This record gives sequence, structure tokens and C-alpha cells, in this order.
Amino acid sequence: MPLLRTITERAINLLPWFDTRMPGASHAGLLPPLTDAEAKYADSMRRDVGAIAGEIGDRNAFRPDALAAAERYLAGRLADDGYAVERQAFVVHGIEVANLIAELPGTARRAPTMIVGAHYDSHRGCPAANDNASGCAAVLALARVFAGKPREQTIRFVLFTNEEQPFFWTRDMGSLVYARSLRERGESVSSMLCIETIGCYSDERGSQRYPPPFNLLYPSEGNFIAFVGNRASRSLVRRCVESFRSHTAFPAEGAALSMIVPRVGSSDHWAFWKQGYPAVMVTDTAPYRYRHYHKPSDTPEKLDYDRMARVTAGLERVIAELASDTTV
Repeated sequence: MPLLRTITERAINLLPWFDTRMPGASHAGLLPPLTDAEAKYADSMRRDVGAIAGEIGDRNAFRPDALAAAERYLAGRLADDGYAVERQAFVVHGIEVANLIAELPGTARRAPTMIVGAHYDSHRGCPAANDNASGCAAVLALARVFAGKPREQTIRFVLFTNEEQPFFWTRDMGSLVYARSLRERGESVSSMLCIETIGCYSDERGSQRYPPPFNLLYPSEGNFIAFVGNRASRSLVRRCVESFRSHTAFPAEGAALSMIVPRVGSSDHWAFWKQGYPAVMVTDTAPYRYRHYHKPSDTPEKLDYDRMARVTAGLERVIAELASDTTV
């Protein structure tokens, strides 16, 4: 099998649409005990997912009161950490909806901006604990830990509405509304990290699926976090994977792939690609692993908060490194 993987990887990477060769080595073996910081992440993320997916539940433009309740909760959490929250409102189907933006200004002049984001709306009929209260909880946790600790680049934490159907890949997708506003005002964006569905992990063989031929390249155990970008974001994917692997004892895989691969553009990072910005999706691979995806059974108790915390702690270090770079 290792020989087959090597042959397959070399063959795939001869094609101009794929790059699966990532720096460093993914963590293997037992995970170390949670640190105190990771335990705090786990507690806060469990609370936030419980509030968003457990108490509010199904939230979208077709349940505007619930969507507004989620918006108020998220804005309140950011405000509690000292952020002045900007509300980017727009109207769809006669309903006002909004992206939420919290900015940590950078210390370097003329440095670009880094975006860390997740969508907070849900698929219709789904409490959406993993997709994507998990991503929202990570953004809140990261915003909290960086509050009052600026890096050279401005870091903007953004919570998007209208990622799910029927708005997905349309002009009413919240992240596209936001990314277009950045392009219209000529803002320089060094990187966008889209945190999408990060709560499901399993060490069981066969728990992870892929579109062929990627099943020959990656583990059959769904116990890793994935960094996924397009070819134009190849450098960012590699930097994220190298950083995460260098200081986080948690399995991580990465790939820069063409949109011909199913689901490569299946979240808010796509909107930034459309505007020419480098962007990476950080994900547990969603339907390739999580059997409750877009179902009423996507509830808070299904998530692995300890492993979510490990991933979020790793992302903290990735963000700190990326946002300290003024050469991009």
C-alpha cells in the first residue's frame, strides 16, 4: 500500500490541477493530554455550540427569528471580548440578514489583512451543530484569545450568513457579499481561513471517505483536520499545513485542488477565490466523514469537543504566524 500511494501521488501531482505534497509530517500515534488552554477551548466551544445549535437550532432566512437570535448571540460574545462589532446588512427574500465583523487592527503600516471566518446559518431543518456551529465556536474562541494582542497584520473575524442553499454560490451568499466589498474598496487580503465543520473525528478504519483516486493517498481513519485550497492558494495551503504540523500534535492533511474535485469549493472560501484572494478551508471533510451532515440529527452531543479544542489551539498558532508576516 505505501508503494501504491507513492505511485499514485506522483502520478496525480504530474497533473496541473492537483498538489497533494505538503511539508512536514502528520502527527501519528497517541494524542498528548489536553493542555489547560485546550481544556478552556473545549469548555467555551461546548457552551457556544450548545447555545447556537441546541437552544436556537435551525437558523436561516426561512426562520428569520432564529437567524436573528443567532446573530445577537454571536455579536454579544464578540462584544464581551471587547470588539466593536460591525453589522454588514443586506436583504434577501424581503428579510434583512447580516454578516458580523470584528476587527483586531494590526501594528504594521500598509500590512495586508487576514480574514478568519465561518458561517452561522444552517441547512433548512437542521440544528447544524457541526455544520457550522463548530466553526462559529472556533472563530469566537480565536477572537477571544487574540483580543488585545494585535499582530502585524490586521486580523478580521467574520461570521457569515447565507452560506447554505438556496444562497450557496449566488450573489446573496453572505461571504460573497463581503468578499466583493473588500475587492470594491481595493483592500489587500493576505489570507482567508474558512473554518467549516470541524467537530467529527474517528480512529476507526474506514471512517473516512474520499472521491477517487484520493482514497489511495490519504488515511482511511477520519481522525485528522484537513486544509483545502485551490491551486491559486497553493502557497497558503502549504504554509498552513507546515505551521500546524510543526507545533501541533494532531493529524493534519492538506491539498491544493481544482474545482473539478467534488466539494473543494463547498464553503465560504469559494467567495474569496472568486475575488482573487487566497483562501483555505479548514474542515473535518463534512459529508466524507460525518453521517449527520445536513440532517436533523446534527446535534451538539455528536461533536468531539476535546479534538475540536486541539485543532483550534493549532489554528491559533497558525494565525499568529501568518499574521506576523508583513512580506506577503
